[in-house]
Amino acid sequence: MIETETIIKPSRGWVAIDFKELWRYRELLFALTVRDIKVRYKQTFLGAGWAILQPLLTTVVFTVVFGKMAKIPTDGIPYPIFAFSGVLLWQYFSQAITYGGNSLNSSENFIKKIYFPRIIIPASSTFAGILDYAIASVIMLGMMFYYHYPITPALLLVPLVLGVTWMLAVGTSLWMSALNVEYKDIRHALPFFVQIWLFISPVIYPSSVLKKYQWIANINPMTGLINAHRSVFLHPQTFDVGSFFISTGITLFILFSGLYYFKKMEKTFADIL
Repeated sequence: MIETETIIKPSRGWVAIDFKELWRYRELLFALTVRDIKVRYKQTFLGAGWAILQPLLTTVVFTVVFGKMAKIPTDGIPYPIFAFSGVLLWQYFSQAITYGGNSLNSSENFIKKIYFPRIIIPASSTFAGILDYAIASVIMLGMMFYYHYPITPALLLVPLVLGVTWMLAVGTSLWMSALNVEYKDIRHALPFFVQIWLFISPVIYPSSVLKKYQWIANINPMTGLINAHRSVFLHPQTFDVGSFFISTGITLFILFSGLYYFKKMEKTFADIL
């Protein structure tokens, strides 16, 4: 009997992504996403209630410190709903890249035992937070009612803004997770990186306070995304299409460069972990 040997090699190309293979492993992606959701709230008293409590408490702190004490201007928007509209999207993004950036190291045994497209691991971490976003959005709608902001057709753009944010989260997670395999310092630097990113994004202040330096802030892709997110909920007429397109362009660059680097390093993951 002649024995056969199967050799698995990465496909070639600038971004070597086999979408047919990813589709075949879609059930694994779903299973890992569900696992991440369950692990996040396993043995917690409030469970999914944390999806509401975290952004709500963060908004309260920001309102007291930056709204009441520092009196940061908000372009006429009540500070609590101004802050929450930014925190809502930021919480999804920050959690996605935090979990995604550490995902390969957390799945070390899984990676070493069986073959599957490794990109599924950081990708599943970015999907898990969408449920939290959906739950917390109920509070956003409640605040709109309380502060007399009407429901408008602009809310149909929310999936678009969230979708671009998801692509940014995937691209950033691919970079961070691949770097984290080779350089363990990333695990310690990531929380600091996320914290700095928060303060250079218009979560607690409007972009208008930057005045002539606002063009520099637009280099940060979260600037256009948070502003767009806030606009579709509160002031559709202030939606800055140009800023949103700039953020989308930078997001695509981060995503495709992350795919390239991740695929380049993928063959070494099992050996280094």
